[in-house]
Amino acid sequence: KGDYTVGNKKSRIAVVTLASHIDPSPEAALWGSSKTENLGVEKIITNIISNSNIRYVLVCGAESRGHLAGNSLLAIHANGIDEKGRIISSEGAIPFIENISREAVRRFQQQVVLIDRIGLVSSREILKLVNKYKNKGEAYPCDPMVVCTQKKRQSAFSNPVSGDAIISEEFVMDTTAGVIYQTESL
Repeated sequence: KGDYTVGNKKSRIAVVTLASHIDPSPEAALWGSSKTENLGVEKIITNIISNSNIRYVLVCGAESRGHLAGNSLLAIHANGIDEKGRIISSEGAIPFIENISREAVRRFQQQVVLIDRIGLVSSREILKLVNKYKNKGEAYPCDPMVVCTQKKRQSAFSNPVSGDAIISEEFVMDTTAGVIYQTESL
């Protein structure tokens, strides 16, 4: 599931347009947007590693404010995730990966090269890059990796916490101050 279009499945390039809507090219294997640093990044990884032909990911378009999906995608590719699933060096608001394995993240890191053009919104320039990379190199030498994600059950907090907005079991937010706190630190 997600906001993407499948193009030429043999193409070596996928395009992530972040928070921008840019009409897709049928020359790209996948073309879609991503506005979040967690589920959006998970969906990108899952869809990319399911096609061994994809060797390049063009990250373009306008960054999503606060969430920084592009920054998080670059960070997970460069640094991976820590033992709690946090994307190392991400500047996004809630950069936690919960639905895919470290193995899937490693496969993404090994399979593709990211082309960082965050901020590029010119369809003409994006299409030039797609045409440059669509036939470049060979397919990844391993079979496609299929990731089955399972929705986690929402669990209630067992201990009272302060903050007026619950973000997850681990985080709450003081919306007046705009500060996110880890629940165990309260």
